[in-house]
Formats: sequence, C-alpha cells, structure tokens
Amino acid sequence: MTDTLAETILSFLDKAERIINSLQLASQLKEDHQKVVGAINSLLTLDDVISASLVSSKVLELTPEGETFVERGSHEAVVYNAVPEEGIEQPILMKKFDDPTVGKVGFSKAIVSGWIVLDKRSGKPIVKRKVESIEDTVADLLKQLKSLQINDFPEKTKADLKKRQLIIESTIKSYNISKGSKFTTKVEKLEAELTPDMIIKGTWKEKKFKDYNFNALGVEPERGHLHPLLKVRQEFRQIFLEMGFSEMPTNNYVESSFWNFDSLFQPQQHPARDAHDTFFMAEPAVTPVSNLPADYVGRVKQVHSEGGYGSTGYHYDWKIEEAQKNILRTHTTAVSARMLYQVAQRYRKAVEEAGGDCKSVPFQPVKLFSIDRVFRNETLDATHLAEFHQIEGVVADVNLSLADLMGVIREFFFKMGLMKIKFKPAYNPYTEPSMEIFSFHEGLKKWVEIGNSGVFRPEMLLPMGLPPEVSVIAWGLSTERPTMIKYGINNIRDLVGHKVDLQLVYDNPLCILTSQ
Repeated sequence: MTDTLAETILSFLDKAERIINSLQLASQLKEDHQKVVGAINSLLTLDDVISASLVSSKVLELTPEGETFVERGSHEAVVYNAVPEEGIEQPILMKKFDDPTVGKVGFSKAIVSGWIVLDKRSGKPIVKRKVESIEDTVADLLKQLKSLQINDFPEKTKADLKKRQLIIESTIKSYNISKGSKFTTKVEKLEAELTPDMIIKGTWKEKKFKDYNFNALGVEPERGHLHPLLKVRQEFRQIFLEMGFSEMPTNNYVESSFWNFDSLFQPQQHPARDAHDTFFMAEPAVTPVSNLPADYVGRVKQVHSEGGYGSTGYHYDWKIEEAQKNILRTHTTAVSARMLYQVAQRYRKAVEEAGGDCKSVPFQPVKLFSIDRVFRNETLDATHLAEFHQIEGVVADVNLSLADLMGVIREFFFKMGLMKIKFKPAYNPYTEPSMEIFSFHEGLKKWVEIGNSGVFRPEMLLPMGLPPEVSVIAWGLSTERPTMIKYGINNIRDLVGHKVDLQLVYDNPLCILTSQ
C-alpha cells in the first residue's frame, strides 16, 4: 500500500467531522475498496493515529446479466426498440436477436408491461408498438446501483430483480474510521527492526522505531473446531458420568435382528421390521446361529410363541431365520439388551457360587448409558434424518417405578438447560408403561418430541435371567433434536449435511470443551 493513498485518507479524515465508512471513502476517492482497506490497515500499525472498527453490511451487486442491462438496456427495452413503427412479423423479430433468451424473455416482459401488442387479425402474428416511448425502469435502477446512488430497493423490486438473476445480495466487511488520540496528516513509517545495513550506514540515527511489545502473544496456533452435535454429545456424556452412569460399548453398527428386535419382545410381524423402516444388510445377510446364546434364544422363542413369565405371548410361529437377519441397528436399545443379558449372567453365576441361594446374593444396581449412531429408513424432512445419534440411559435396580424414571429424566434434561419438559403416554413393544418425552422449541414455538422412555417389560427381562424383583427403567433420545432446541435451529438439515453454516462450527472451537 502506497503512502500516498494513506496520506490522502488522513487528509480526508482531517476535514471530516464524523466517522467515515471505508465504502463511502472508496466511492468518494474513486479507489478500489480493497486498496482503501489495505491503506487503513497500514495506518492502524501506527501509534493511535486512527481508530477503526470492523462492520459487516449487506449490499446489492450486479450479476453479469445485470451488467449487460446497464450497457444496452433490459431485454424488454431491446425488444421494444427492435420493433419498427409499422410493426414486424413475430418470427422475423425473434431472428434479430443473437441470444434467444433476449427475444423470449424480452417479448414476454414487453407484452406484460404494455409496450407492445401482438396483432393476429391479418392471419400473421404482427408485433406493433403500443406506446410511443418507454421508460426502462429496470435498467435505470441497475445503473443507479452500479454508481452507488442506491442500495435499498423495495422488497418486491429486490425480489423481482433477484428472480431475474440481475442482482445478488452479498455481505461486505468495511471499516468505520475516525481520528485517533495521536492523529496526524503525515505518514511517518516506523521501522520494525534494526538491520545490519542501517548500522553500517548509520541511517538508524534518522529512523523511528516501533516500541517493542513485550505483551505480544505471537500468532495463535491452528486449532480444531467442534461441531455443535459433538459438543452436545460431550455434554450428554459428562452429565451421565456426573450422575454415576457407566458407558456401554457401541462399536457395532451392524446388528442381528435377534438383539435389535426379538430380545426386546418385539414380534417378528412388527411394522418396524419392514424394509420401509429398516435397512437390511445384503452381505453378510445373516448372523450364524452359533453366535447367539442357545439357551437364551430358546427362552425368547418360547415367550414369543407360547408365552411365559406371566405373559400370554404373541402366539405365532417364531422363526430363527428372521432373528438371524442382519440390519443396520435401528436403536441403541440393542446394546442395552446385550448388556442387561451380561448383567443377568453375572448375577446367575454369583448365585451358583453361593450354592443357589438367591436371597443371600443381593442384586447389584447398574446405571448404563450409550451415545452412538443409529439408522432408520426415514423420509428426510425438517426434523428427521435417515441416520442420527441416539442417547440411551438404563437403570436396573430393585422395585423401580415410573416416578423414578420421570425424576431421572427431568434431572438429566435440567442439567442440559432444557427446563420445559413434559411426558405423554405411549406404546412400545418392550416397555410398559411407556412415555414419549417432549421439550418446548422456542424457535418453532411448539412442543417437539425429543425422546422415548418406559419400564422394560418382564417378558424381556425374565428370559435374560434377571430376578423378578428387578425393574429396569430406560429412556432414549436423539442428539440432533436437543441440539436444535439448544442452538435455536429450525431445520435439522441446517445442522447436518451440506447446508450447515460453517460459522456455527467456528463459534465452537475445541478449546471451549477442554476448558470446561
């Protein structure tokens, strides 16, 4: 940046009685705005000669099509001017234009504007002028925009020009500048370093040097940024850990239908098992029977087909072939089923070691949680994705009730900052009673379902080997919807996918998390 432009800016600022914006300054000096910004940045390196604050503003700019309108007029004006006073046949008129778009769009717009008329009385379509002269308001507006005489169109006009792809709205960063406490109109460049050449020639005696900044921290190192989903996920994990939960392993996206459905007392004819709701694997298509616990599979088959443990069952022909089918897991409750089965096996082993006396072996309560991805064959909309993250909490203890479940869930969400929580009765194949969880979305101004919950049915727990007096409460929710509520996002596709605003990510640097 030349000192000449910097001194010109200082001279201009010396005569001004108010704060000047760099865009206005560039217009008045007839200079490129980026050059003016460069000069301002060089002035900011001087000791309080000027003060500047960065501002962002939305401006309208011409598209290449808009530039063409400024040069030769709008399409409709070009068509009007091409029509002689005596009129012209429509096909001949259209051949006058090298660009077919000019004739097609211009003809239509000129007709709508009432500038020309199509006369078919002679048997041939003749285009005639309807008015003696026209005012090309579209081109005039664009000329004013280019010369910076206007940048605020009525909304309807702006929408029409955008629709015709004549203007675009962009954000421009500029500076508001004013005089500093040590303002001067003469630029005196301060030297940043003492060079060997200055020492040899003795020119250092005539130079002025910048003060050494002992408080400078240097260039900030590059750092990672956390997507809001990951930040909320970590907050969820921290809340679970604070509440005394242990994390379950969730490293298998592919799950057998047995653990995903059958172990949860979900019948094989249930609609959720349909291909419209579940992604089935092509390879490997099935899980070997040897990978499933045989005795447990037998008890699950019995409770489904014949009943047991106080239940009448579903009374259908349960097939191991259906249970073997591999799928992309539809919920992390499949992980909970595996873990509860392991808890039951540990309890049974402890009872066996105690000589088979159940009363002498108290059940050890467990609190488990998981956070990972699940997959549903969903139709994408503002609140649904085909894959999302599910959070699941499970508590197993003696004589737990629905009140315990509601209390734990409220405490969980209160820690997240979601204070408006309500419950609605629901139906789940593997919980009874069951409740849907809702939170009020301030952006959408309505209650949004954020999770499901309930008390696991005996038909699910007793075949595992858990003692009858043990109850298990559980709840599951997605990470995406609470994140939308927390960050005021109305459309889930603005949170996940190609429409994500990167500024939302940049506003959540990695160090925020590590400092908490």
